[in-house]
Amino acid sequence: TPSLSYSLPSARPTVASRPRQPADADEGGAAAMGDQLAPTKRHAFNHEGRVIYEWDQSLEELNCYVSLPRGVSAKMLAVCITSGNVKIGIKGNPPYLDHHTSHLVKTEECFWTLEDGELHIQLQKLQRGKAWASLFKGHDHLGLVQGQEEQQRLMLERFQEENPGFDFSGASFNGEAPDPSTFMGGVKY
Repeated sequence: TPSLSYSLPSARPTVASRPRQPADADEGGAAAMGDQLAPTKRHAFNHEGRVIYEWDQSLEELNCYVSLPRGVSAKMLAVCITSGNVKIGIKGNPPYLDHHTSHLVKTEECFWTLEDGELHIQLQKLQRGKAWASLFKGHDHLGLVQGQEEQQRLMLERFQEENPGFDFSGASFNGEAPDPSTFMGGVKY
C-alpha cells in the first residue's frame, strides 16, 4: 500500500516558488487578459529538502497541489475540508497533512480532484480579495517581496475584473499596492 508520511519538526521549513504550468491559450493564440493576471508561479512548502505541497491564489480561491505516490487512486484518499482546516491522507492511515488554514474558507464551494498523480484542492476564500501570506497557520509566510508581488497581482486582477474593457496585464505599482479586499470599499460580490 502506498503511504504518505510527513511531520513538522521544530526546525522551520522553507517556502520557495517555481513557475506555474502555463494556461492554455484561446483559439486566437492569445490568452485572455484575465489569464495574464492569473498566478504565474506556485509557492512550494519544503521540509527537509522535500516539497510537501505547492500553492497559489487568485482573488477568490486558493489552490493546493500535492504529488502523490504511484498507485494512489482517488478512492484511496481521505480528504476533509472544513472552514478552517484541511486534512489529507490515505484511508486507514494517519493524515499526511492536517493543518488550520491561515484564514477561513467557504466549505460548500471547495473541492478536490486527482489527475496524473497530483492531488489538487481548490479552496474558496471567505474574504474575497484577501491576500494570504501562507496557506496554513504556522507554515512559513511569503517573504516581503513575494508578499508584495502577490498583493500587487491580486490588486491588478481586481482592477481587471472591475474594468473588463481595459488591459491591466502590463500595469505596475510604484511602492506598496493597496489591499485588494479593502481598497475603496472592498471587492464587490
